[in-house]
Amino acid sequence: MPDRGRKKAGELAQIRARLAEAKAVLRAIRNGEVDVVVAGRAGRQVFTLEGAEHAYRILIESMNEGALILTTDKTILYANQCFARMVQCPLEQVTGGSFRRFLTAEDRATLRPLLKRAGPAGAKLQVQLLVGDGTQLPVQISIRPLARAGASSATIGLVVTDLTEAQRTEGLLRALMNRVVQVQETERAGVALDLHDHITQLLCAVLYRSQALADQLSARDGAAKTEAVKLRELLGQTAVEVERISRNLRPGVLELLGLVAVLHGTSTEFATRTGIPVKLACAALTTPLAADAELALYRIFQEALKNVEQHAHARHVTVDLTQPDGFVQLVINDDGIGFDANHHAARRKGQGVLGLLSMKERATYVGGVLTVKSGRRAGTEIAVRIPLPPVTAAA
Repeated sequence: MPDRGRKKAGELAQIRARLAEAKAVLRAIRNGEVDVVVAGRAGRQVFTLEGAEHAYRILIESMNEGALILTTDKTILYANQCFARMVQCPLEQVTGGSFRRFLTAEDRATLRPLLKRAGPAGAKLQVQLLVGDGTQLPVQISIRPLARAGASSATIGLVVTDLTEAQRTEGLLRALMNRVVQVQETERAGVALDLHDHITQLLCAVLYRSQALADQLSARDGAAKTEAVKLRELLGQTAVEVERISRNLRPGVLELLGLVAVLHGTSTEFATRTGIPVKLACAALTTPLAADAELALYRIFQEALKNVEQHAHARHVTVDLTQPDGFVQLVINDDGIGFDANHHAARRKGQGVLGLLSMKERATYVGGVLTVKSGRRAGTEIAVRIPLPPVTAAA
């Protein structure tokens, strides 16, 4: 009988201990101290946010971004309602599960080293979240390790930002930019035609009349003869400059002879006018480019030379046109003073289709990619790759 009493007393003590444990957990939940109870190999584990306050939780839950806390093995200790809405999954099914189930295999492989080596400054990555309805949601994940005083294991904080609206806005802006470029090319063609058919002809007529006037004056007319000759020379220079502007606005040689010819002509004109030699190497293009791709490369080349002339203080320029498998690549190098590419991009942001923004948008419009490498006193390299049109089989 005494043994039976001691046994019942022990069972009662265990029940009381479990009840006390349950009360402690409930109290912690009410006080906002517990994130989740996770059942693992080592049994149930209660993960807490030490020092957490209700104001902190209210802030996290009111965010328009997803907020997560993960263990190092990607278990979700905490998720706010916004993240649950993103993945279209009940919050109770999100918490305690693995974050990996919301990622594609490719994104898992990309994210894994970032989670392991995220420094104090954190890291950012764009991925596709797998949503409950079978679709994918473009998001940006900001990763930061969390300091947990006295905690036995490290945790990782994630902020998940929905990029759907940002990408839609970016697409609209890109479409608007492309439309602006098209309108710009149409206007350039119209101005070039007017210059060629009207202004240049008028200048040539005035040049002819000034030549006749200079010929009628004799040496006895002295200063008048000298002024007439100077006027004729100035008119000749003006006619040449107007023709150059017209040719740059709409290069007829591009349509007639192709990209290589116009690159040679523009390089020669640039070197003659500025005194900066241009070393041009063009490989034979075995596959013809589309007209809009040729025009994009020509405009990028123009803008690069303009930057060299106005900003680089370069002594030499080298240009290489090659045709790797499936691409045409144009690389422009100068040995000028260079610049901080990131600072330059931020400073030029919002200035329409000028400069680097214009070149990048032109490359993107024809399916290409433009990269800029530069540094203070290190020169500048501008490289653009544009895919060739697919080769169609002969009928």
